[in-house]
Amino acid sequence: MPQYLISFNAEWVPNLTHEQILDSARSIDPVIEEAIAAGVWVFGGGLDDKSAPFSVDPNAGKPKFTDGPYVETKEHFGGFSVIDVPDDEQARYWAAKIAVGCGWPMQVQQLGTPPNVS
Repeated sequence: MPQYLISFNAEWVPNLTHEQILDSARSIDPVIEEAIAAGVWVFGGGLDDKSAPFSVDPNAGKPKFTDGPYVETKEHFGGFSVIDVPDDEQARYWAAKIAVGCGWPMQVQQLGTPPNVS
């Protein structure tokens, strides 16, 4: 079955207090439990904003690490879920449940399958 990435940028999250964000995180738990019970949940989570990002550039075959994101941008990744479902219709179903559970928009995209994996 294909896997789908359901993700959001942090800028799509309404201006919420820390407690409201925790409430949103708790409100998504039943959806995750339902997806696990349905056998479609692969993995997911939100990014830890207390952890400093770093980047790696494979410059001339030798990795170079730098502090911060790879590119400067006003948008940054906020979190994601990966589900394993048979088609776009099911991906839409679960994305809608996740978006409603969190209370903010989601983007859905099918993940590619490496050529050596059937």
